[in-house]
Amino acid sequence: MDPVPQTRPQTAPVLRRAPVQQRSAERLARILDACAVLLDETGYERLSTRAVAVRAGVPIGSVYRFFGNKRAMVAALALRNLDRYAERVSERLAATPLLDAHGAIDGVLDEFIAMKRTVPGFALVDFGVPAALPGEASDGTPGSTPGNTSDEASGTEGDTIGDGDSEGEGDGEGGSRGEAEDPNRLVAERICALLATHLGRPADEELHRKVLVGVETADALVRLAFRADPAGDPALVDETRLLLHAYLGPSLS
Repeated sequence: MDPVPQTRPQTAPVLRRAPVQQRSAERLARILDACAVLLDETGYERLSTRAVAVRAGVPIGSVYRFFGNKRAMVAALALRNLDRYAERVSERLAATPLLDAHGAIDGVLDEFIAMKRTVPGFALVDFGVPAALPGEASDGTPGSTPGNTSDEASGTEGDTIGDGDSEGEGDGEGGSRGEAEDPNRLVAERICALLATHLGRPADEELHRKVLVGVETADALVRLAFRADPAGDPALVDETRLLLHAYLGPSLS
């Protein structure tokens, strides 16, 4: 059976330049991989574009080719996480086409829990960017404080340091995603389309609303479970499952 079709969030790109050639796409993937690992090691506050470049084995200019600052980089990681989560849920639903409503809900929750446990950086940055730090604008640019000479201060270092990245490939120009975008709404949109397609029911306004409430509730409870236990408290995960079955089950049946 073919994977359940996925919808893509209607968001503006977070990249300064979208990769066109394969080697550029591979370089971007290495940068995001390094960003995810460093988030686990240092947290968001101590994350820097320079550290990511070193870990990825690319010149700092390669990072600035794609991102104006670390906040844009983390936003791109969050969107990649959402794409990969939707792929995992889609594959799980396709692998078991006779799942009922409760089984489908389990698939959605179990894949989220599995990513929390195993995917680098996901425990800190799943589908959204952490709140801006004191002195950091919502676009990730630090406030103009005296003596601020960090890599993030201007986002221009990539323009002055040769990055050996001039491939002549004509990468498309990107933009920045607005911070006003609600990541849980994007998650709910993807989940609603997947569940509706799998269960053969319309993704109407009522289902969108129900799924959004379910996503918001599950997000809060799963965070609670992982605060109680780094691996996710099993009892709290079970309570989350029961709540989702009771709330979403009737709408999906």
